[in-house]
Amino acid sequence: MLQPLLSDYRIILASSSPRRRELLEQMGIKFEQRSPEVVENFPARLKGAAITDYLARLKAEAYKEQLKEDEILITADTVVWHEGRLLGKPGNDEEALKMLGLLSDDWHEVITSVCCTTARQQRLLHETTLVKFRKLREDEIAWYVAEYHPFDKAGGYGIQDWLGLVGISEISGSYTNVVGLPTASLYELLRNMAR
Repeated sequence: MLQPLLSDYRIILASSSPRRRELLEQMGIKFEQRSPEVVENFPARLKGAAITDYLARLKAEAYKEQLKEDEILITADTVVWHEGRLLGKPGNDEEALKMLGLLSDDWHEVITSVCCTTARQQRLLHETTLVKFRKLREDEIAWYVAEYHPFDKAGGYGIQDWLGLVGISEISGSYTNVVGLPTASLYELLRNMAR
């Protein structure tokens, strides 16, 4: 349903994430994928969705001057927010083990911002999903980190991975948002932009 509306546009996904690529493919959107070269720094005063909003816009800025009239650029950023603290991508085994220990037996927020940019306009949305892990055993966390090396994932886990399948007991909100794109909200945003 969406692709005919987008037939006059060239969609660019500026993300190296294979999960975001798969989600757009599953939505039936034809696009090309580019890997942005952006240093993802943000002001320390920012909290929660303000961080992902800032970074999604920052990634768009790297391409804004190059956009042609018929192009729609999609940029996104996802973070895990737990007890007022940002849990980004772990840098090593130790950081991943610590993050997952914090998330065990507790709720956290997964926040994704998506920025859609053309030569004439920019629209931004963000979505928050609440996720709860059951109490994870230390050997489960250690095995997951050793086997899956979740260093490219916010919070040190992928909901679609083994730990997500066996460890997540409750979720409130969009599942695909946790994977990396709130697809239902993005669908509506793209429909509105293509009119």
